Amino acid sequence: MRILLVMDPFIPVPPEHYGGIERVVYDIAVQFVKQGHQVTLVAGPNSKSPDRLITYGKNGALDPRVDLKLLKDVFLILRQEIKNHDVVHNFGRLVFLAPFLKSRIPKVQTYMRYVNRRNIELFDKIRPRNLTYTAVSDAIANTGTTTKSIWKTVYNCAPIDQFEYRATTATDSYLAFLGRLERCKGAHSAIRVAKLSNRKLIIAGNISELPHELAYFREEIEPLIDGTQITYIGPVNNVQKNELLGNAAALLTPVEWFEPFPIIIPEAYACGTPVLGFDNGGIAEGIEQGVTGFVSKTVEEMARQVGLIAQLDRSECRKKAERDYSDIKIANDYLAIYRS
Repeated sequence: MRILLVMDPFIPVPPEHYGGIERVVYDIAVQFVKQGHQVTLVAGPNSKSPDRLITYGKNGALDPRVDLKLLKDVFLILRQEIKNHDVVHNFGRLVFLAPFLKSRIPKVQTYMRYVNRRNIELFDKIRPRNLTYTAVSDAIANTGTTTKSIWKTVYNCAPIDQFEYRATTATDSYLAFLGRLERCKGAHSAIRVAKLSNRKLIIAGNISELPHELAYFREEIEPLIDGTQITYIGPVNNVQKNELLGNAAALLTPVEWFEPFPIIIPEAYACGTPVLGFDNGGIAEGIEQGVTGFVSKTVEEMARQVGLIAQLDRSECRKKAERDYSDIKIANDYLAIYRS
């Protein structure tokens, strides 16, 4: 197949430290090429593609405003490229597909965040041809489903072969937190869990440049980092993630927002590391209770579950990563949608 992948330009594909959808786009593109498909990636500057690459726009902070120049750039690229491809898969803004809704080419729009259903209803009125929506969890799909739209769930993936499975860790090994250091991700709750369970916690991730989030880190997280029980190691790449997650007793995801489906869940499982998470958004869909981790609703409940980690079989985590969230599995899931 000749596959056209489209991404917003703000973050390069793939990012070195950030673990968002840009990383998934690159991982599935690599798998498509390995299977003999032709791939054209349309993405921001500093991106890489395993096949053909077209860059546009600028890297920088995500801007939710409608940028007419950006829309024009994407339109001109897609108008030229669609006729040479068998499918267009958009991971960027839904409006990118608007001029091509009546085109015969199969179109896939992927959502990795809470959906504005009004946009879907607007597209429904136009009666698009050959348009399928996908979401990275059932929770996200349910926020956008209408009576006329077609939705499928395809979870986020991890390049399994890049993560080393560790069958055991030390009985007193640390807990890990990996994610943007913003309030919604719950680093403050992870610290409370570590203190209540008397375990060490290693925190990794980007410090936000947004003023209110930077204040959150400076005022609520940084004062609790003592370098002994609570340690912060900064942003990490895949090699560093492999060590951080692989040697951890568990990954904590005490999120305070409607979490779509974090890539850190497949990454942790690939290392054999169980996940303890709050029941928000798609988190619970990724955790088999008492098998690959535990779902909880409060800090106190999660702290109690830390004491149950030793009962979990790390091999079950690796099996789940390979079975449900590998880059090969997710690439094939998307290929099945393209063919249908």
